[in-house]
Amino acid sequence: MITIENRQASHAITLTIVVLGACIVSAWSLSAWAELSGAAVQLHHHTLYESGRPLWLSALFVLGAWQVMTMAMMVPSSLGFIRMYVATANNAPDFPRALTLFLVAYFAVWSAFALTAFGGDVLVHRTVDSLPWLGAHPQTIAALTLWLAAAYQLTPLKEACLKACRNPGMYLTRHYQRGALNGMRLGFDHALFCLGCCWALMLVMFAAGVAHLAWMGALAIVMLIEKAVPSGNRIVVPVGATLGLLGALTLIAPGSIPGL
Repeated sequence: MITIENRQASHAITLTIVVLGACIVSAWSLSAWAELSGAAVQLHHHTLYESGRPLWLSALFVLGAWQVMTMAMMVPSSLGFIRMYVATANNAPDFPRALTLFLVAYFAVWSAFALTAFGGDVLVHRTVDSLPWLGAHPQTIAALTLWLAAAYQLTPLKEACLKACRNPGMYLTRHYQRGALNGMRLGFDHALFCLGCCWALMLVMFAAGVAHLAWMGALAIVMLIEKAVPSGNRIVVPVGATLGLLGALTLIAPGSIPGL
């Protein structure tokens, strides 16, 4: 019986990781195509806010792109948690539905963040348009965004969320229950921890035009190491320092950093 259960768990884990891995590769391929073909310009600031496109349509563009970015950038760093969840829950009769709702809740949290950040970005651009000095020095907004991300790297909240993400087994031991609704709750809770780890880094994507491929790659690597590598805490402070320096460089030498 134990051998059969182990085989079933191994099969479920392998299948889940293969499917998600294929989705991650597809998301990166789509992102690369958007950058190389020029389609990503639809998500740049000028197109989103100044092309005459209705604001609700721009929000839909951002929301759609954010699903791809979540799959490409966030899901890889959550595979450890997902793997443990599958190993724990695969024998439950409603496991497929529970896993589906887990992922739906995870993406819903990041979608809510994207819409909130988009709304904030709209207000920022309207403020820039109403203040001539800011309009003449738009690099100030990018620099402030980088400095915000740099400062958040050093906060206790960031460290607490990183600890939770690096130790998923402890959280599952305390909170796992069978049932599809519990799967949704776990997906929601895990996404909140991920949000606590990475919201400031993901906010940088708005400064970089939402879908800038180089920034996507750099930030995805940082988040993967911070969240999924046991010694990932070693890069938290250096990343913060680097973001701070990039913010200063953006302010001193506008246009010197691609995407900003």
